[in-house]
Amino acid sequence: MNQRALAAIILAAGHGTRMKSTVPKVLHEIGGRSMLAHVMAAAGELSPARLAVVIGDHAPGVGEAARAERSDAAIAVQAPPRGTGDAVMKAMGALEGFAGTVLVLYADTPLIGADTLAALAGKVGEGAAAAVLGFTPDDPGAYGRLKTAPDGSLEAIVEAKDANAEELEIGFVNSGVMAIDAAFLARALPQLTNDNAKGEYYLTDVVAIARREGLSCAVIEADEEEVIGVNSRVELAVAEEIFQDSRRLAALEAGVTLIDPSTVYFSHDTVIANDVVIEPNVFFGKRVSVASGATIKAYSHIEGADIGEGASVGPFARLRPGARLGADAKVGNFVEVKNADLGDGAKVSHLTYIGDATIGAEANIGAGTITCNYDGFSKHRTVIGDGAFIGSNTALVAPVTVGAGAYVGSGSVITKDVEADALAVARGRQSEIKGWAAKFRKIHAGGKNDKS
Repeated sequence: MNQRALAAIILAAGHGTRMKSTVPKVLHEIGGRSMLAHVMAAAGELSPARLAVVIGDHAPGVGEAARAERSDAAIAVQAPPRGTGDAVMKAMGALEGFAGTVLVLYADTPLIGADTLAALAGKVGEGAAAAVLGFTPDDPGAYGRLKTAPDGSLEAIVEAKDANAEELEIGFVNSGVMAIDAAFLARALPQLTNDNAKGEYYLTDVVAIARREGLSCAVIEADEEEVIGVNSRVELAVAEEIFQDSRRLAALEAGVTLIDPSTVYFSHDTVIANDVVIEPNVFFGKRVSVASGATIKAYSHIEGADIGEGASVGPFARLRPGARLGADAKVGNFVEVKNADLGDGAKVSHLTYIGDATIGAEANIGAGTITCNYDGFSKHRTVIGDGAFIGSNTALVAPVTVGAGAYVGSGSVITKDVEADALAVARGRQSEIKGWAAKFRKIHAGGKNDKS
């Protein structure tokens, strides 16, 4: 492959009415990342010198989302929508002076990989005026057919409605994704016409223009799942399933144990080291990393968390953003942790909320403990020293510090700092009235069954 400068144009102007959503279609997420961001990321792996996103005037938020992903992304507006060729025309201002290969991508085709795009661009680097990404679906249906020559080059794209019976038998079809030489594209676009049933300008017509000029066109084949387009919630769910299956397989191949892979859900940025064991029904949200040897037990929900080597989470645990677990730390059943650091070997085993806190190494937090971090206006932090022991059913009213090695008696409400190695008990003194219960029952026994 000859190394050439690369630019990318991402078409994202569709209305997406079949999604039945107030959210623009291309901003719907797969694996915790918008479809637009998936495509921008794939293109970004090839380090394009220019990147333009074509949006519709009905969805300015798409442009804002594109700029959030890449601040130098050029935003072009297509209004009204008049076909893919017209959309590319709108983006050409962002490519002024550019020489090299232009990738034309679709923001609703979110699973395409950078390796595939590199291979497609490589065909232009080898001398093709344009290269088309094709695939072979089970049902070619309404897809444009790709006619190839004996040498494998692309002769023509024939739209299904214009194909004869022989051409309709062709199973190799057009995904829409293309790589085009920039100089050829600049002179081909003005030659496009809208003399068709839809009155639109089709980018695929550049293939016919290239062939008329005696230029070669190329084609490569992708797997059908990689070029799946998303136009509805049903198709979004299918794409999510494909994405999850690929992440599960990658995790297994990287040395992660998934006891029931189909019940584990990953985000696009989940990082799981080898020798991690993940039990069934675990959900990973965005920004999670899990170090080697950790165990994530069943029915846990984790997002924005870093889990250290050998740590144990769950079952039925929730780690919220900012949760950081040291090596061999334990977060047990029905425990929620938010914006808190747990030191190496710290244990929070049962029925506990730890928010906005620092828990020292080897500290033990008893069942039912709560860090009372919110006063109705502001959040405050709780600090528990190394080796401290917090008894069950304790409320720690932040801001408060419990020193290293200190003990807090069960049922305490701690509002003041506790010194290292001290015992703090803050609860009402127990009193006892002998025989009271027997007298109480005797008084009420006569009317026990007298109910109207």
